[in-house]
Amino acid sequence: MSGFGREVVAARVAAFPRRAVDRPDLRHAGVAVCVTEHGGRECLLVTRRAAGLRAHAGQWALPGGRIEAGESAADGALRELREEVGLVLGPDAVLGLLDDYVTRSGYVITPVVCWAGPPGELVAAEAEVAAIHQVPLDELDVPPLFVRIPESDAPVVQLPLLGGLVHAPTAAIVFQFCQVACHGIPTRVAHLEQPVFAWR
Repeated sequence: MSGFGREVVAARVAAFPRRAVDRPDLRHAGVAVCVTEHGGRECLLVTRRAAGLRAHAGQWALPGGRIEAGESAADGALRELREEVGLVLGPDAVLGLLDDYVTRSGYVITPVVCWAGPPGELVAAEAEVAAIHQVPLDELDVPPLFVRIPESDAPVVQLPLLGGLVHAPTAAIVFQFCQVACHGIPTRVAHLEQPVFAWR
């Protein structure tokens, strides 16, 4: 699957009929769905959150965080990329947006697809990021697992990654990205549930 390139991903993301969520009562965050070129393959930049964080410590994540006053989702995602992993990208790196995802903890997350190319040296922000991984897209583009829980009628989505499991919202966003960018399939994920431990 590797080798489809920036132009193909840009065209597929641009053609995707994104769904935005208008919830001014919730906090808004931007996350970077950042494609890098590493070892001759297209990869996605994925982090492991630091163990000392107050929320979602140790979990797999995409670089991102709360959008600050005056920022767009893309502005916030690019800022978080710079702060969390030391990757500086300009606005021209942004290819488009995926569907907003509402989390159980009260955020509307806007996934911002960007293309970094070869990223150079990445430096983890010690307080936030325990590890940085560039995961080949063909390792992420796998059938997700769906689990039923008594607390919700919606299926919990999981993606296998590096010997463990990624949960929503990260799993939902990565799954949608792979469907849209790798296959041109406009798959929706807003209905996919988070595990109960992530509801806080």
